Amino acid sequence: MKLSVRILLTALCVALVLAMPFVLSAPKILGVVRWELEDLIPGEDEGLLRFLLPAAHAEAAEVVREYELPVDFTPGYAPREELFTEDGYEDDSIRVQMETREEDGVIWRIAWVEVASPTQLRTAIAGSKVTSSAKKLVLTMAADAHAVVALNGDYYSNDAKKTTFEYRMGVKIRDKTNKKKDILIIDENGDFHTFIKSEGVTKFESQTGHRIINAFTFGPALVQEGQHLKMDTGYGYNPNGREPRAAIGQLGELSYVLVIAEGRGESPGVTHQELADFMYSLNCVEAFNLDGGGSATLVYHGRYFNNLGGNPREMSDIIYFATAVPPEE
Repeated sequence: MKLSVRILLTALCVALVLAMPFVLSAPKILGVVRWELEDLIPGEDEGLLRFLLPAAHAEAAEVVREYELPVDFTPGYAPREELFTEDGYEDDSIRVQMETREEDGVIWRIAWVEVASPTQLRTAIAGSKVTSSAKKLVLTMAADAHAVVALNGDYYSNDAKKTTFEYRMGVKIRDKTNKKKDILIIDENGDFHTFIKSEGVTKFESQTGHRIINAFTFGPALVQEGQHLKMDTGYGYNPNGREPRAAIGQLGELSYVLVIAEGRGESPGVTHQELADFMYSLNCVEAFNLDGGGSATLVYHGRYFNNLGGNPREMSDIIYFATAVPPEE
């Protein structure tokens, strides 16, 4: 790092120490300062970031408590319209950055998301009960949930055999395992856990002590524990065909990415392996394929962010991120 930058950061450190009584009395300020410093300090100087913000981890629990949403199907707070831009949304509890890429003719739609609390990673369902077969557009469910950004789920009501492992917002829908399908569990900390061919999933809570908040049966798992996975060419959902695909990945603590690969139009779509390659290239530590084809839908700021190439498909469920800042603030 250049000497001039180090001098600037040292001065910032002094100012921060002097302001610490005010920062500690308002933990959300600390989160904003951290986000700004992360933009300034290169990855190789992460130790400097920890030095500049020594209380960040100690205050993390307070930040989460301040911005905690209930773990149920109530919507998040309504986001503030003036905080939306064409490319993103940011307040004291959430930062979303939208991006479009074109690589080798494939159009990728990407949403980078950071939140203050794991409760801001939420799911919504089309019906009034989790057992309902009701369906709605992703756009409609996202609006009802006050989503800043939303992605289609796994369309759990579409499985006639009901051999899936499904939880939504801590509610068990069914816990049947399917040895042909991979499973994604999201725990109370917002951390992802993928299970290949359902192996070990039923023992998750008893063996780890973590609670299942959301669980999806679709797949395949694309990245597991930072490892780039080789796709099973016999997996369901046309693994070797180039289709529209949807995936969700975890990058780190309370840091996520939502991805759509467009297809059946100007963009040719991707195979499972190409999707896995892309999610790995984004530095996901865990990544999972969700319902694709006509279901692959990314909604941002109350509108479709990806080109659906036809009529959008109604779904049973969505994954979304909400602000946890009350409107009065």
